[in-house]
Amino acid sequence: MANEELIAALRDAEAVKFGEFELSHGGTSDYYVDKYLFETNPHCLRLIAEAFAERVGDEKLAGVALGAVPLVAVTSVETDRPYVIARKKAKEYGTAKRIEGRLDDGEKVLVLEDIATTGRSAVDAVEALRDAGAVVDRVLVVVDREEGAEELLAEHDVELQSLLTATDLLADR
Repeated sequence: MANEELIAALRDAEAVKFGEFELSHGGTSDYYVDKYLFETNPHCLRLIAEAFAERVGDEKLAGVALGAVPLVAVTSVETDRPYVIARKKAKEYGTAKRIEGRLDDGEKVLVLEDIATTGRSAVDAVEALRDAGAVVDRVLVVVDREEGAEELLAEHDVELQSLLTATDLLADR
């Protein structure tokens, strides 16, 4: 069963919107989950951190920049687990890294993400982490829009887990 308290918190934060929306992958949808509204809301962050913490094992945490950084930070504090940040591309200055933070070769990593639609950004993060020597077999998201992310990640030997699905979020719409 879906976390009704989290669904209510996302709605109270006005993070679930209805209308006509263009999505990052180019498709359209009649609903939108505004991650910046729930990721900047302390109540939502607390609930997400607590729910993520229940699913964290002994892995290091990783957040996908920019959206998942608040999520991985609060989950790190909640679990006392260190984390790294996976950039979409290596920065062009300073250390020019794609993975920020300390990551040891062979270290097991759990990727945290805000919303999964097609799963492309999660796969990109997994590949970057694997290229850096991490072992990644699981991605945990707040909302799975159920639009192919689970299948795409499975093709890369990664299990998608979610706190909520679109079905949960839209059940009484």
